[in-house]
Amino acid sequence: MDKSNPWNPPLKPGELTESRLINAFLDSTFPINSNLPGERDLAVLLGVTRPTLREALQRLARDGWVEIRHGKPTRVRDFWVEGNLGVTSALAQYQDPLPPDFIANLFSVRVLLAPTYTKIAVLNAPNKIVDYLSSIENLEEKAEIFTVFDWELHWQLTLYADNSFFTHFMNSVRRLYQIVGIPYFSYSKTRNHSRQFYLRLRELAAQGNSEAAGELARQVMSESAALWNEMANKDK
Repeated sequence: MDKSNPWNPPLKPGELTESRLINAFLDSTFPINSNLPGERDLAVLLGVTRPTLREALQRLARDGWVEIRHGKPTRVRDFWVEGNLGVTSALAQYQDPLPPDFIANLFSVRVLLAPTYTKIAVLNAPNKIVDYLSSIENLEEKAEIFTVFDWELHWQLTLYADNSFFTHFMNSVRRLYQIVGIPYFSYSKTRNHSRQFYLRLRELAAQGNSEAAGELARQVMSESAALWNEMANKDK
């Protein structure tokens, strides 16, 4: 949970157990491909009941953190390879800092996905996109503002594309957007780059030119990935 938010409700025992185990996987207390202690011993170690532990392990297995094997010890999966979007979402919550290649890969995924959902969104709902982008000129030059606006734009585009996978993906990386977006948009160069994208996308949506909108998204997402790599290398 985000400890900076005093309004977060306290974790339930199963959620707390899940949180502690994820931290133990990430700090290699229980390394990848190792076996967890037996259920009785692990429950004692965590200070929870066995039903609570089972509940947490079932959720962790669902997201790809562990493999529950009947009659055998529970294995810690290679969650970087075997995990799903649940792992991606949890990494934003627990892993600090995120591995540099993980962030670079996130940008690469946008290069692959954004052209498709942008093209379909402009085809399906050009007027709604124009309406959403109507306030671009008044967008404040603040990293936090751009981060929220950018995520919401792509989220809206996935809705207009009418493909739930795209929307689920955007929901799963919302916290990652906050982590990556604020340093990314701290530079006027990157803010201007995105603002020009918003303006051009608005023009293309007004024209109903879905093909050009998809190509624009491909180009801009590729340039954004290059800008991130440029910033990362500059900070080394």
